Amino acid sequence: MKRIALIAAIGFVAMAFVTSTSKKSSITGSEGSGIKFSHMTLEAAKKEAVKTGKLIFIDAHTSWCGPCKKMAATSFMDAKVGELFNDNFVNLKIDCEKDADGAEISRLYKISAYPTLLFIDAKGKLVKQSIGFKTEDQLVALGNSVL
Repeated sequence: MKRIALIAAIGFVAMAFVTSTSKKSSITGSEGSGIKFSHMTLEAAKKEAVKTGKLIFIDAHTSWCGPCKKMAATSFMDAKVGELFNDNFVNLKIDCEKDADGAEISRLYKISAYPTLLFIDAKGKLVKQSIGFKTEDQLVALGNSVL
């Protein structure tokens, strides 16, 4: 009887491991389909915007912001969000407390809460600003509203 219980327990653990591994794989697989943020300065993004004719999207966040982390792990990883933003915007992710352009962006666009999502043109003129957590559908609607 003990032997049967041990075999059942081993089978249960193995099945749980396989299930958790396959879940990790699907999460990893979806990472490539979200927004691809460029690692560049604001000035470089402006030059890229001129060259491509795109607006600049900035996720202004901080390392301690809970809603910022949740968006990074969910909404920004969504395939339809990624497709819209990657095709139509130069995407920047700026930590307003740590990144070189963070303090300047906070000052220029009067950021007082996080996350703040900015759409600016190639000259740096603010096109649209939105504050707070956004779901995938809200991000798509927000992106479409500036196109």
